[in-house]
Formats: sequence, C-alpha cells, structure tokens
Amino acid sequence: MADNIEVVASEPLLLPEKKKSISLMFFRFICVVLLAVAACYLFVSNFSSWTPEFEKVNKQELVKNIRPLMKELGVLEQQYLKEEVCDLSVGKWIPKPEGPTYTDETCDYMASYTNCLKNGRPNRDFLYWKWQPTGCDSPPFDPLKFLNAMRNKSFALVGDSIFRNHARSLLCLISPVAKPQEIYHDRTNTGTFYYPEYNFTIYDIWSPFLVSYKLEAYLPTMEVYLDKLDSKWTEKYAKYDYMLMSGSHWFYKRAIIYDNNKVIGCHYCPDLGLKDIDSDVVYRKALELTFKFITTSEHKPFVILRTWSPTHYEDGEFPGSRICNRTEPFKEGEFNGDPTDFSMRNVEVEEFDKAAAIGERNGVKIKLLDTYHLSLLRPDGHPGAYRNYHPFDSGKKDVENDCLHWCVPGPIDTWNELLMKIVIP
Repeated sequence: MADNIEVVASEPLLLPEKKKSISLMFFRFICVVLLAVAACYLFVSNFSSWTPEFEKVNKQELVKNIRPLMKELGVLEQQYLKEEVCDLSVGKWIPKPEGPTYTDETCDYMASYTNCLKNGRPNRDFLYWKWQPTGCDSPPFDPLKFLNAMRNKSFALVGDSIFRNHARSLLCLISPVAKPQEIYHDRTNTGTFYYPEYNFTIYDIWSPFLVSYKLEAYLPTMEVYLDKLDSKWTEKYAKYDYMLMSGSHWFYKRAIIYDNNKVIGCHYCPDLGLKDIDSDVVYRKALELTFKFITTSEHKPFVILRTWSPTHYEDGEFPGSRICNRTEPFKEGEFNGDPTDFSMRNVEVEEFDKAAAIGERNGVKIKLLDTYHLSLLRPDGHPGAYRNYHPFDSGKKDVENDCLHWCVPGPIDTWNELLMKIVIP
C-alpha cells in the first residue's frame, strides 16, 4: 500500500450564514407590510361612503383592488428570486433537438462499458435532452473557452469509476477542438492527460474512499482507515489548480473500519461480531478528514465537491434480475430514489456547508456541484444491458445490467456543463 498522510482530528466546523434566506425573508416581510398598508388605505378611502350595500359593493371593490396588488407582489418576488438565486441543481429536463457534440466515432476516450452507442443500444432518445436550471441559464459546454481558461493549469478529478466516467465525458466534450496526450496510466486506471497547446493537465485519480484503504487478495475483508488520507491524491495536491472530488458507492461495500489504528467496527459484516457502522457515518468521517486537510493546507486550489450519483435498478423479468431499460426521463415526483443514496447526498451537503465557511476564512474556495437530483430524473441514461457489446446477439435474454455508470455521451455531459458554469462564471 502506498504511503499515506495522517491528519489529526478536525476542529469543529461552523455552519455558514444563510444570507440569501434572510434576504428573502426580509423581502417577503416588506411585501406583507405593503399589502397591509394598501388594504388599510382602501378601507379608509371607502369608510366615508359606508352604507348597508357595502357587503355587495365595497367589499367586492376592495378585493378587486387588492388582488392585482397581490399578483404584482408575487411577480416581484419571482423576479427577486431569479436575480438573487441561481441554483443549478433546480430545474427540469427539456428536449434538445441538436443532440450531443460528439459520438463514439469522434471520441475514443470512453470506457467500453459506458460506450452505449458502440455497444448497440437501439434507443437514442436519451441523447436529446438538456437540463434547464430555474432562474438562470446553463449554456452548452464550450471547449475552447474551457481550454483557454485552463491554460497553464491543472485539474484533478478524484474518486472511483464514476469519476473515471465523468473524466472521460470531459475529454470527449473537449475532443472536437483538442486531443490530449495520455502521459500516465496504471493498473487502477489512474490516468494523466496533457494538452501541450494549452499546457493544461487533467489528472483522473482512483481514490474511492478519499481516505486510505486496503484491498488485497490475502485480506478476507477490505479495510478502511478513517484517520489517514489516500496518498493517491494527496501526494500531488500541490500541483492542482482545481480539484473535483466525491465519495463513491464503495462505501456500501463490506469493510472493516479502523480509526487511530484500532478496529472500531465493520460495515456489512454481521458474521464478524463487530459493531455495525452505517455507510453514511463512515462517509461523513472521510469527508471531515478530507476537508480538514483542504482547509488547512498552504496550497489553496479551487475545490469542488460533486454530490452522490444515484442508481436506478428495478426488478427484471427473471428471478433476481435487476434492470434499467427506461427510455425517457422521470417526471418530477415520479421517483424518489434510494433512501440510502439520498442520505449520502445529505451528508455531502452538510459537510460542504461546514467546510465552505472555514475555507472562506482561510482563503480556500470550495463549491458544491449538486448533480444528485437532475441525475435522479434520468433512469434512461445508464448503459443497462449495453454495458457489453451487442448483449442480445447470442439469443440470451437475461443479461447483466449496469444501472450505476452513465452512457457517454449522455446525461453525464450535463455534469461538465454545470462544472464549467461554476469554475468559469
């Protein structure tokens, strides 16, 4: 196992001030006051002409005068929200007739199990949707603008195979204007890609827990160490200008958990007689240690935390089979997702809020790329049976489905569109 960096227990992380929420509450208070003043004015103006017919005439006139004011205040509030709040994670999927900017024929960086087009997926409707945030715009990914902004810089993507999925989408989105040199690749599929014309480097780093772990043939159960960061990403941290990171579905795997060189429990191993530790608890500890390192380091890159990637497994036709063969997005409210996935996403948001406040005090920019909900609405974006090349050609019907990774091209390209919006406002 590679050397690891040890970090002492973190200081208490403070919640940031909710400035926008307070501003919105103040705005609504002003609206209520104005509405009350208007009602009083109309009442007084009608008092001098008070008659028994007031019930039939004056009340109707009062309501008729107040309703337009209420409507106008509502419009003003919506305008205020649009001006003050641009939440890229809130919106809807809308048709996009032009489709993707690349295909499997123009880009060869995607992994075979995410190359849904080459693998023969017959339905291609999943390619013709665009995420439209509410209250702001999200333009298509502009590879030239991105490369010019990244000139003489480096960008690290740290995570598991979903991050490899994410990184390959980024390479493909850039591919219409520039091709990188792959200058490093190892058995964990950690890779380094270099664009010489721009002196720009992309690091795709395999680190599924962010903290250190052991997964060896001689170990009957994987081991995860909550007091040591994974040196796979920390050893080159000083080289990163930007770092995008996230946890992974590896936190759901069976693992013995260590802290301060002692076994403190185990996740998903009742046969060992150890204290059971939920995956969200382990993930929170890993994020706390990671953010402690980031917010106290002398090197201060731009750090982005990407939220959890949801799965869309459904029961298949055959006993025990799980599939994902939908061909269009879910409608809002049609699918709530796996509660465990949602819990992991909540951990991320809570730990981000704490770390962002400390980062602001220490001069470290930390942002959240919240792709959870928009991805939750795209069950059609996974490889499904087409993780393998033409899976049904042999006549077999019960084939393995991949409802975790994402087709490239596909909805995952939207993650990079929003990423660009964050790093290049």
